[in-house]
Amino acid sequence: MAIPLVSMSANAGDSLVDVRSVDPTIMVELRYAGRNNLLGQPLYPHGTRALARPEVASALASAQAFLRRYQYGLKIWDAYRPVAVQAKLWGASHNSDYVANPEMGAGSMHSWGIAVDATLVDSWNNPVRMPSDFDDFTPAAMWRYLGPSRQVRADVGLLQNAMLRAGFWGSRTEWWHYTIAHWQKYLPPEKAKSAAQILATHWEGGL
Repeated sequence: MAIPLVSMSANAGDSLVDVRSVDPTIMVELRYAGRNNLLGQPLYPHGTRALARPEVASALASAQAFLRRYQYGLKIWDAYRPVAVQAKLWGASHNSDYVANPEMGAGSMHSWGIAVDATLVDSWNNPVRMPSDFDDFTPAAMWRYLGPSRQVRADVGLLQNAMLRAGFWGSRTEWWHYTIAHWQKYLPPEKAKSAAQILATHWEGGL
């Protein structure tokens, strides 16, 4: 059963849950809790958990069940992200193809608890080789893999299939980024409208 947790953001309200309380088999490695990220420093307090809205966590559990049939599993690199952290990422990049400006539209879908960054692990929970690492702002990070490896193509395709089946949309510029398909219902109407205008020109948005 999902365990309700107090939100750290006015955006997401107070309806966030720990993803692993819904499915403890999902691996978590929050990149912004360590140094292996865009800024090269921890942006989350020690012990931060992967939080998301209950419907998002349930959808991740569905994706996990699908992947288990093929001896794979999910690893979450990021989930709910405070607006203050989003502002730091925007300040370091100023690249709207990859990072959402927190002052434009609805900002990052992560800050509403309705987006996650995910990759694959194998049946032993070891990392699976994917098109790129996290926070890779190069053509290698694009949704459509154009590299030479058949195995990488198959694995990223499996992740995409699992997430799409579970009710997520992907991102044109980041193979690891997924937003719940019915994201508009989680935002105030004025935010949803402005976000839709931005997302129409930026695929499903950035980081």
